[in-house]
This record gives sequence, structure tokens and C-alpha cells, in this order.
Amino acid sequence: MSLAPIVLFVFNRPWHTQQTIEALKKNTLANDSELYIFSDGAKHAKDQVNVEKVREYIREVNGFKAISIIERDKNWGLANSIIDGVTTIVDEFGKIIVLEDDLVTGPYFLKFMNDALMFYREEDKVMHISGWNYPINTTDLPKTIFLRGTTCSGWATWDRAWQYFEKAPYKLLGSFTKSDRYKFDYDGSVGMWSQVIGNLTGKLNTWAIFWYAAVFKKRGLCLHPSKSLVKNIGHDGSGVHCGSTDVYCAEAYDKQVTVFSTDLVESAIAMGRIKNFLLGNKRNIFGRVINKIIRKIKCK
Repeated sequence: MSLAPIVLFVFNRPWHTQQTIEALKKNTLANDSELYIFSDGAKHAKDQVNVEKVREYIREVNGFKAISIIERDKNWGLANSIIDGVTTIVDEFGKIIVLEDDLVTGPYFLKFMNDALMFYREEDKVMHISGWNYPINTTDLPKTIFLRGTTCSGWATWDRAWQYFEKAPYKLLGSFTKSDRYKFDYDGSVGMWSQVIGNLTGKLNTWAIFWYAAVFKKRGLCLHPSKSLVKNIGHDGSGVHCGSTDVYCAEAYDKQVTVFSTDLVESAIAMGRIKNFLLGNKRNIFGRVINKIIRKIKCK
């Protein structure tokens, strides 16, 4: 089996980058995998020191079959860098595993990704492999499940699927019905569509929502492990698009996952639990905002 190239996007977080790479090196198949590291340039003068620290570290990295480093000579921004990097590598190799600089993988992450890429390589309906899943109750769930939504905390795909990616919010606005938007928002449980509008108005400049939209429009499915094989350590306020919360964080599952289903349908049980999780999180956020307002009023 030819292994998929690993593409890692880094910027200005030396500690996070080191945690990501050191965990990846401990993966089964790391020694036989090619790693491509895209290092974005500084956006502001204050970024320069940490950008250079990251580059000094990645230039000394070993533990992989081969390592290629692409140092951007200016700041591309996360969205542009990922779109360009993923397109370049997946067009060359036909498949790809993608990571960002704040993802700590379990030891069998690469094994799961490569096995799934091989197993579903000719199943056009399967368009995305995720290494992460929402922190839901996994009791009575199979080892792997299909969901409608993509996730970007460690993922993989093929050129046959990525060809449909397009960052075109105006086009989506005209092609999504009210019913589409409701289903796109996990049946009203989360505001995914608002990210499309944010990109349309210029308030956001992201990429992942358009990958989800591409899969959604093709009625594709995304394979997820029931238990996450990745831990996101970026929700500490250090990332470009990360707030400070640990509600989505869980330790990476450290066991091998090799069970793949040929029943290509979304898991209603898992989706129900995810919707409940998202709705509960939304209520918790609303409650915290209200409590904060009340505290301010009392202090006046």
C-alpha cells in the first residue's frame, strides 16, 4: 500500500508545532511517510520572531521517510495557504492527510487514515476521512461512523473529492434552498451557514466551511472514528481562529481502529447525540453571557 503524503500547516506557534510533530513522529507508519510542511510568513512584525522559531525547529525535524519544507515569503493567511497547499499535493499524489499546528495525534492516527483512504478509494460517496469526532457518548456506536459534516482537526481526502472544492460564497447563496441550509446547520443545531455569510460579507476569511459545502452539495459522506484519534490543543487563544475553550477537547484515543462499514448511510444515533451536544453547548454559552450581564448590572 502506498502511503498518503502528510501535509502540515504551521505559522507562529513554536510550542504547539513541536507538540504536533513529536506526537506525529510516534505514529505507526511515520517512518514510512513523506511529510510536507507549509510555513506561512509573518503577518505583522510582532510575528516574525515566532515564525523564525518555528522554522528553526522544523528544519531540524526527522523521523519521517522524507521531509519537504515550503516557506512562504509573505503571509498567505491560513485559508489561502491551506487551499493552495492541499490542492498542490493532492493533485500530485491523488490522496492526502492534512494537519494543522495544534493537533496532537494518537499513535494509530496515520494507520487509520491510510487504511480508510485505501478501503474507500473507489467509493465516490465517501469524500472525507476525519480523525476527530465530537466528544459524545460512544456507547453502542460502532468503531467508525458516517456523518454529513467534515471536520478539519486532522483529515484526509482524495483528488476525486477535492476537485469539487470551491470557495464561492455568492454561488452557494444562490444554490442552497432553505431546506438545504437547515440540514447544513445539522438540522438547526449549529450555525454553519452563518460562516458562509461571514465569508460573503468579508467578516471571515476561512476555507473549511466551503469544503463541507462541497461535500454536502454532492450528498457525500464523511467517515469518523467514534472516538477521536486527535486532540486539539489550539483552543487556548493562541490560534488565528481559536477561542479559549476546552469543550471540544478530549484525549486522543490510543487504540487501533480498523473496522470500516460498507453501509454508506449517516449514523442517526451519532448525529442525534452530536446535535444534542451542540444545542447544549449553545445554551451554556448563552447562559454564561446572561450571567455576565447580570453580574455587571449588580456591580453598578
